[in-house]
Amino acid sequence: MSPRKAAAATDHRNQKLAGAAKAAAAGKKTTAKAAVKTTSSAGANGASAEAKHLAATIERDLREGRLDTLSKEAFQALMAALCKSYGTQLEAGADFLPVADRASVSPTEIMSTTSGLLKAANLAVFELGMWQSWTGR
Repeated sequence: MSPRKAAAATDHRNQKLAGAAKAAAAGKKTTAKAAVKTTSSAGANGASAEAKHLAATIERDLREGRLDTLSKEAFQALMAALCKSYGTQLEAGADFLPVADRASVSPTEIMSTTSGLLKAANLAVFELGMWQSWTGR
């Protein structure tokens, strides 16, 4: 799939999820959950397959000591898209953690990433704690 078509497909999926998020905010949770399920199954062959392939490539390269698999710009674009996707899916009623299990990522890697994300958004750990207490997340 060309980058332009991939971007269009991603925009289409994000629009579906955004619509589901609005429906969830309006109290239509069953509609939002159905949209999340439909979107996640529809992406199984497209972006999801590409993402799994990219993840495997990154994991392999890290095991082999190649730390330059992704440029800084590519890494930042990917991280931003993943953050947007996860946030949108949660707002639409999805219920899953961003990492499958504790064995796939170390606590240090999670803390380093979380710290970097908070710094990028100019947020403090205190603000994260307050947000968690307000939202229950």
